[in-house]
Amino acid sequence: MRHHPDYQPPLSRGDSLLRYLAALAPILFYAVVITWTVTRHPERLPTGVLDLSLGLLGLVLIRWRRRWPWQIAAATVLLTAASAAATGPAYVAYVSLCTHRRWRWILPIAGLFLVCLSVYSLDDGFTQQAMISMVSGVTILGGLTVFGLYLRSQRDADLAAERAERQRIEQAKLSERTKIAQEMHDALAHRMSLLAMLAGGLAYRVDLSPEETRETARAIQVNAHQSLQELRTVLGTLRADGGLAPPQPTLADLDELFREVRAAGQKVLVADTIEQRDELPTQTGRNAYRIVQEALTNARKHAPGSSVTVELAGRPGEGLRIHVANPTPYGVRAGPGGRLGLVGLAERVRMAGGTITHAQQNGRFVLDVRLPWEA
Repeated sequence: MRHHPDYQPPLSRGDSLLRYLAALAPILFYAVVITWTVTRHPERLPTGVLDLSLGLLGLVLIRWRRRWPWQIAAATVLLTAASAAATGPAYVAYVSLCTHRRWRWILPIAGLFLVCLSVYSLDDGFTQQAMISMVSGVTILGGLTVFGLYLRSQRDADLAAERAERQRIEQAKLSERTKIAQEMHDALAHRMSLLAMLAGGLAYRVDLSPEETRETARAIQVNAHQSLQELRTVLGTLRADGGLAPPQPTLADLDELFREVRAAGQKVLVADTIEQRDELPTQTGRNAYRIVQEALTNARKHAPGSSVTVELAGRPGEGLRIHVANPTPYGVRAGPGGRLGLVGLAERVRMAGGTITHAQQNGRFVLDVRLPWEA
């Protein structure tokens, strides 16, 4: 999603609180100074009260600095001509203005800031203290300008990284949908050919007994039902190429997968209690194979050399459950793209109508998937 050049991402509650504290700090400091001065010079009480009041007014105004950046910055800067306590809110509003990187706003407000600083500093005449105050004010203003521009560059970098991550996730989802569509092509073609053969037998064979006719009709019904289930998955997706995909593995190929990874050195403990596995729909078995395969791959990436536990259970009417767990070495973090494997799994499970959860539990990464399996 493309944002307007003036777009400002919403601040977290902690960031907003820090900005208010930065604006409040000078007010509290000058409140102490003014109180100490008034105790020695009571005649300065009205001036002190005005100074603090203008500072508090500036604190209220910065609430709208993001909606009206240069207007609020100008208003708070004008307050500093008569109030030292207002410098805190003015600094915050000015930094917020600089994050927009609009020089036609920044330069006039910076000039206004210098004018107001001169007015306040030279109120008692051209003294050495006034010169020091002006020089320090100019230095602080330059530093705040650089800081505001730096904040904007950091926000732009964060937005770019966020957009790139969203694109990677969307690409992973699209890739997973494409793979599922390719796999479904073979399953549907196989079932449709079976239906054509069975229907042809009913149409042209006159020597079938009533029992054979019923068996053939029942086979047509079962294959048609499973074809409809698989078709729901593939609808809305397109093949990435015009060629046929190679034969896809199913649940029956898991033993070969386990042998392959064990031969490569990965430790895998398997507990398989699936009942009536011959009745498992082809597409569900294919999804189960891919889920286990991806889980073993993730374990090799993030916990090399560790022992992986794979539990398979289920029966018609109750669904198929896949539970994979492996230790998580301390201090290991996923690098760029490290989450894409889980994103692909989540998309596959969602399209299959199942559920997926993953979490860190007692020093182990646990992946739990449940796929539907109709009776």
